[in-house]
Amino acid sequence: MRQEDVETLRSAGLSDAEILDVCQVAAYYNFVNRLADGLGVELEARWNEQG
Repeated sequence: MRQEDVETLRSAGLSDAEILDVCQVAAYYNFVNRLADGLGVELEARWNEQG
């Protein structure tokens, strides 16, 4: 995330609070995915069946 990214989001109409929300959600998903990978978590079979 760079200053240019923030400016792009602001020009699209997002408030600072909304930009913070986007950053927090993205960071949380990144954390959870890395944690799951590190623990060797496997997808449930139904996810593989859905393609």
